[in-house]
Amino acid sequence: MEKFKILYAEDDQTIAFLIQDSLESHYDISCFSDGKSALEAFRQQDFDICLLDIMMPEMNGFELAEQIRSRNSEIPIIFISAKALKEDRIRGLKIGADDYLVKPFSIEELILKIEVFLRRSKKTNTSPQKYKVGKFDFDPKNYTLQDSHGTITLTQRESELLFYFIRNKNTVLKRQDILKAIWGDDDYFMGRSLDVFISRLRKVLAREENIVIENLHGIGFRFSEKQLL
Repeated sequence: MEKFKILYAEDDQTIAFLIQDSLESHYDISCFSDGKSALEAFRQQDFDICLLDIMMPEMNGFELAEQIRSRNSEIPIIFISAKALKEDRIRGLKIGADDYLVKPFSIEELILKIEVFLRRSKKTNTSPQKYKVGKFDFDPKNYTLQDSHGTITLTQRESELLFYFIRNKNTVLKRQDILKAIWGDDDYFMGRSLDVFISRLRKVLAREENIVIENLHGIGFRFSEKQLL
């Protein structure tokens, strides 16, 4: 069976060796010591997931993620960095990353996160059904929203969140239930991640005025569609 392909960008040779050595029995992993060479490889090859350090020469991880996202809105991106500040994590998510793992971390944790994204991606790809979201046609298989103005491609996390909302339309959803369903946990950082992704979904759906993601203070959210008169 062909292994999933990982693009791994890390300038610390010791960390890169340890992670590559630990993952190569599970995956086909290509390691790059700077953002520029990683981007060049991404342009020339197909990968299933990206693991990106932030502090790298030539091109840092944030810049690399922006370049990757401009070319592929679907591929999962996980930042793995020593930068633990909340601002760095939020910036990474706003760029379009799906997760952010702070060093030091266990290999078991990294493999678990990788498997979660690959498994979710595989599940999504087995669902051919499309859904109406106002005037949009939502295709969870391809992470797309389409209307008369064109097609918008979502990230995997945006697609998962929208799909969850659609399946629970007009229902009060508690924050912790959303977090456990999408992220598998409900800690503080995951909560901030949820806020970022909901903000991004609101911007995507802004041209469909009948769709509302209502913030219920102290409780959670409600996704609803206004009925046209």
